Amino acid sequence: MLKRNNDAFTWLDYNRRPDEQSPLLVMLHGYGSNEKDLISLASYLDSRLRVVSVRAPLVLAPEMYGWFPIEFTPGGITVDREAARQMADKLAVFLEKLIGTLQPTGEKVFLMGFSQGSVMSYLTAFRNPELLHGVIALSGQLPDGRPETDALPTGLAEVPFLVQHGLFDDVLPIDRGRQADAWLRDKIADFTYREYPMAHQIDQESLNFLASWLSERIDRLVS
Repeated sequence: MLKRNNDAFTWLDYNRRPDEQSPLLVMLHGYGSNEKDLISLASYLDSRLRVVSVRAPLVLAPEMYGWFPIEFTPGGITVDREAARQMADKLAVFLEKLIGTLQPTGEKVFLMGFSQGSVMSYLTAFRNPELLHGVIALSGQLPDGRPETDALPTGLAEVPFLVQHGLFDDVLPIDRGRQADAWLRDKIADFTYREYPMAHQIDQESLNFLASWLSERIDRLVS
């Protein structure tokens, strides 16, 4: 596992088959976390995967980072929408460079985000679907800046999506997951939505399903 720097981003690289071209999964952590969080899941996932976990560039405190500013108010979480859009543009540039450097199978990546990282995954898919083999959105919410139904970007409908959410999530309540389900279900050809009896987290049951979902898409990619 190596720590690397690329422009504004620091990332961890987990690769069990360094001598082979591998499908690539890029992980985006949640607000207040760091690149060491989700990378701990890599050993539970398909051994064919190379996994990169990216640190968000906004420094909140020691070992705590975010993708864009938010505020916790009595009415809920408010988002700096322009900062989120700008960060999505920077992330797309990073992914393009990462693809050029690592040359993953199919010249695209699977993108997995948790919480705020899930929002970044959605934004990337809605703006640059050509970079993606699939999206895994965990305990997140759709961004405000999603495209109009009659103006979906070319190729978005063919990007597989897995959305998972906890029934007892007290950070982003379950209705956020259900809103994503309602909006995406008739727009994405390969769409899967799952709810689990968990809080704002990834439990073993959800991880097991996530792993099998990824393996099925990798099978299609390498067949």
